[in-house]
Amino acid sequence: MFGGQQPILVLSQNTKRESGRKVQLENIQAGKAIADVIRTCLGPQAMLKMLMDPMGGIVMTNDGNAILREITVQHPAAKSMIEIARTQDEEVGDGTTSVIVLAGEMLAAAEPFLQQQIHPTVIIRAYREALEDIVNHLQTNLSVQLDVKDKAKMADVVKACVGTKFIGKWSDMAVKIALDAVETVTLNENGRLEVDIKRYAKVEKIPGGAIEDSCVLKGVMLNKDVTHPKMRRYIENPRIVLLDCSLEYKKGESQTNVEIIGEQDFTRMLQIEEEFVQRVCADIIAVKPDLVFTEKGVSDLAQHYLLKAGITAIRRLRKTDNLRIARACGATIVNRTEELTEKDVGTGAGLFEIKKIGDEYFTFVTQCKDPKACTILLRGASKDILNETERNLQDALHVARNLVLEPRLVAGGGAVEMAASQLLTRKQVKGPYTAVARALEIIPRTLAQNCGANTIRALTALRAKHASHTGDGVCAWGIDGESGEIVDMNEKNIWEPLAVKLQTYKTAVETAILLLRIDDIVSGSKKRGGNEPTNPAAMAQGQE
Repeated sequence: MFGGQQPILVLSQNTKRESGRKVQLENIQAGKAIADVIRTCLGPQAMLKMLMDPMGGIVMTNDGNAILREITVQHPAAKSMIEIARTQDEEVGDGTTSVIVLAGEMLAAAEPFLQQQIHPTVIIRAYREALEDIVNHLQTNLSVQLDVKDKAKMADVVKACVGTKFIGKWSDMAVKIALDAVETVTLNENGRLEVDIKRYAKVEKIPGGAIEDSCVLKGVMLNKDVTHPKMRRYIENPRIVLLDCSLEYKKGESQTNVEIIGEQDFTRMLQIEEEFVQRVCADIIAVKPDLVFTEKGVSDLAQHYLLKAGITAIRRLRKTDNLRIARACGATIVNRTEELTEKDVGTGAGLFEIKKIGDEYFTFVTQCKDPKACTILLRGASKDILNETERNLQDALHVARNLVLEPRLVAGGGAVEMAASQLLTRKQVKGPYTAVARALEIIPRTLAQNCGANTIRALTALRAKHASHTGDGVCAWGIDGESGEIVDMNEKNIWEPLAVKLQTYKTAVETAILLLRIDDIVSGSKKRGGNEPTNPAAMAQGQE
């Protein structure tokens, strides 16, 4: 009776739908493809990638996050892989390359099980269990406590982070900069630790000079000059006032009309404006500062009054710079000059000077007594080198910050992955659980690959070392990223913060779980101008 019924179309004409096993295998392929792009960027012998952006600018880097930020991908699963590198960068600042390589390998490990028709949820359950076990082991018997006061140990950890980057050649300098900066911005208020690198440790890049000239200033540097050429450019122990208001006559918010009847009214109006500026300047002069910083403008008349009083003024500061100066010299930012009092004046700075670097003037407020903000001054031959140095330094800063906030360490060089892998294998659970153990070995394997060692021989020897380890403590044998040989990480002093590793494993396994869960991709878009191609194949190609 209903024999000749035509099929019902539920999805609209220009929608493409793929489902089932095909989608899962495609997602795995996409994950592996992204991991392959990044794979050569792991370890001390990492290669750099050179990327051109649409504007014709170039980026040279081996930072996983920076590379993935620049490439545009088509596949939705690949997009979510790129997202995780960003998460890793924002959360802990380091390990962006490892997390992508690991996530790609976790997906690859699931592929044979899918081909054996094992249901994805079974694989996911095993992955979850494995992740819980890894996290437990890491927090207990695979990590060691670190004493934050022990500067040499802290320096070793940051050095291990910097060693895999472009600034590895200047690692001692980079480590010193990172530790100094983090120590400066660390605030301990009633037992609450706060290390805000983003806001209070500003990186200023000035092309020219050599990388060795980079340093951390005990204070703040701004790209500004004084407003009037006759103002003083060198003041020792300055009294600093920070303002958030303009030192000019206030104009009406909206359009203002003034009707003038007699000519003396016009003169009076100008006089009122002058009196206003004079009053504002008198308020400032009353607290006897040497330096005035304001976020808004300074009129010529105000400059004249301040100059007569021997005060140097600098205008149009950024809000963030103003906050940094406030933290460095102990001043309070004031919104109205009438409210200026003695306690708002900052006296913590030892020196104010303006230097000319290259062909620009820079203001330095340095030699602060107890600065809680600092500026990292980077020098280098070209813009590209400076950008790469800044990215690497950010990683080092984050590692130092993680150590202050959570002082636990794990062995580097693929040692902790191998140890975790052994612990999972010993549990002797068949199926996808052991696949996670095998997937973890990708990190030491990639390290060996990137320095041209014999991968199979190195891994077999490393596996044997870990399997035969019986004593107490962490088995810290790993791959030396320089030579590809097996070394004890205790002797090489290569350690990584626990926070970075935990985040890497959690993100990698959870991404793999997320992508395995997907069994249907529906792609299609609403017609915008009616000029889009209608058939699904053309749509798929036309879509970003």
